[in-house]
Amino acid sequence: MVDLTATSVDDPAARSLLTDYFRTRADTFPGHTYTTVFPAPEVFEPPRGVFVVVTDDAGTPIGCGGVREIAAGALGPRFEVKHLYLAPATRGRGWGRMLLADLEHRAAVLGAAEVVLDTHHTLAPAARLYAAAGFTPIEAYNDNPNATVWLGKALG
Repeated sequence: MVDLTATSVDDPAARSLLTDYFRTRADTFPGHTYTTVFPAPEVFEPPRGVFVVVTDDAGTPIGCGGVREIAAGALGPRFEVKHLYLAPATRGRGWGRMLLADLEHRAAVLGAAEVVLDTHHTLAPAARLYAAAGFTPIEAYNDNPNATVWLGKALG
């Protein structure tokens, strides 16, 4: 069993997980240098957003992710899923689906009508997770140099 707890991105566990996430992405990113940007804490604080750390039964931090408000879209208030990460040894247990569903719920509680995300086409496991969760392709909503795919999902 895992626990999902809202925390600051400046929390030591969150910072360590984000460091692992960025290092993993940089080490495996195809084509050019992966651009790392640690998030500003205030964009993941209610009512603008939330950041979640996943811990296992032993209390070890094993994953993280957040949602943050961005410019409204055609459906209304829009939140972006960011930094969805689980330690490699923990993958394949359904915890990514659980974390994504938790973030969607938290975004809805904060008033989101839609959640969006960007990703890279080489991340096949992530693509399967997002498709299974009901995300579909949308027009690019940002100029993220690390992204090649933009997805969205209506809430409610």
